[in-house]
Amino acid sequence: MALLATPAKTSSTPPPESERSLSLLVEGTAMNMLEVDHESYKAFRASVTKTALASPDRLPNADKMAAIKTVLQEFERYRNGSESELKNRQSSWRAVVSMLFRELVTSLGINPASEGTKSLVQIIGSLKTAQEIQDFRTTLEDFLHPTGYGSAEKASSLKVADRSTVNDNAAGLPGGGVAVEKVKALMELGGAGHIAIFRLSCLEIISERFGLDAVQDCIMAVSAHLTSSLHADDQIYHWSDSSLLAILKGRANEKILAAELQRVSAHNSEINISVAERMVMLRIPLSFDITPIAKLRAAEDLYKLANSQKDRW
Repeated sequence: MALLATPAKTSSTPPPESERSLSLLVEGTAMNMLEVDHESYKAFRASVTKTALASPDRLPNADKMAAIKTVLQEFERYRNGSESELKNRQSSWRAVVSMLFRELVTSLGINPASEGTKSLVQIIGSLKTAQEIQDFRTTLEDFLHPTGYGSAEKASSLKVADRSTVNDNAAGLPGGGVAVEKVKALMELGGAGHIAIFRLSCLEIISERFGLDAVQDCIMAVSAHLTSSLHADDQIYHWSDSSLLAILKGRANEKILAAELQRVSAHNSEINISVAERMVMLRIPLSFDITPIAKLRAAEDLYKLANSQKDRW
């Protein structure tokens, strides 16, 4: 019997190590995707794994392309969701930092609506790269810790509330911490009296032209003027290097009190300071806020009150 020649067998099956090459590629790529949000990443991995387990390498070409399209759509969906989440987080963090910055400058007595402050807030809203953030940090450090007092905003250290309880300031007055304790005691007794915060203008310019010693001379002169002009039982405290706080008693009518303080402020006389062995005459404009102690929720509200941008007399 003649033997029929048997053709050599040809295998259409790929080598074992490459049978799941596409599946492994999909799984490996998914594993190295950035995990922005744990839950969405977990759902993404589960979906991709489910598709990969269908072994698209072994499917007919038409089904294989459909499976690949499904995988690509899942990757695109996850990428879009991750980018949106990152943008939302970035926007939220910018808003938080801007809010904290405005609170900070307000606590320093700087108007948050001023041009310098607004420009810094605008920079916060546009920061993208690490280098931009580092450059902004340098700018912010210069703003908060200036080497000089070239502008009202750079004079922030002149406006920091004095929380001390000693009288080691230039005016020789008790520090702001003593004022807070006194107000706390008055509130416990019913909250009678008013708080007046006197703000001295032009100290930044005086500091820039004549130095900090001249600023301290001005504080001392204004302190002496208020002490001699107010009632004997009124108490005056050093609130910051550009303001003094007075606790005023015995005035029932705020408008009458305002008129009294306006007269006191208007009669703030010129002062003479010695600069480089010559006498310089200066007059320090005064403005003030009045707040009934009864309207305070807590004595510590003085720190917020002192830096608020309310209407001033």
